[in-house]
Amino acid sequence: MSHALKSAFTLTLAILTSSCGNARQVDNPAEHRRQPPTASSETGQEGASGKTALATFAGGCFWCMEKPFDDLDGVISTTSGYSGGTVPNPSYEQVSAGRTGHAEVVQVVYDPDRISYEELLYVFWRNVDPLTSNRQFCDSGSQYRSGIFVHDDAQRKAAEDSLRELSSRFSSPIVTEIVDFDEFYPAEDYHQDYYATNPIRYRFYRSRCGRDQRLAQVWGDEAGGHTE
Repeated sequence: MSHALKSAFTLTLAILTSSCGNARQVDNPAEHRRQPPTASSETGQEGASGKTALATFAGGCFWCMEKPFDDLDGVISTTSGYSGGTVPNPSYEQVSAGRTGHAEVVQVVYDPDRISYEELLYVFWRNVDPLTSNRQFCDSGSQYRSGIFVHDDAQRKAAEDSLRELSSRFSSPIVTEIVDFDEFYPAEDYHQDYYATNPIRYRFYRSRCGRDQRLAQVWGDEAGGHTE
């Protein structure tokens, strides 16, 4: 096999085996993680007003939940990670095996003077299937459940209000959980900004998983959450 053909074969194999459940890059060890984001000026990522706030959402594979929020004016950063479990500092292998109780989540640092939590909720809902329990698209297990991890009473009220408002449009119950935020563990570095660092694998995974097709079924023209 020629070098060029071998390289093409290797790339094709990497793409075909890429998914949120089996991606692993040996040149980025699992213990190599970013620091967790904070809603203080210590992040060095203050909003225009000097204010920042946190929001935490579970929507299945965290690769697919970063970009919708990164595209929003007023969002400062997104970080993929794990919340809602019982094992401190879990690894991706532990979480993906369903042994820790965590969900894959994205934590959003945003400027509340430029974008509201309600606007983030609008985008969250329209990027998930809220009608399926312990599964999002092709990924199954409680680690892929949909959920809103609220950081305070105001976020809880907004989340519950949005759930009640949306419930009337579906014949099936919404199963997305709304729970108090407890702890966030950033995922390994190779998971961060995956849509940008591995665009071919990301697009193949997203298409193969049927994510956009299901979002269109559930949300119609609102799928993705962009109103412009």
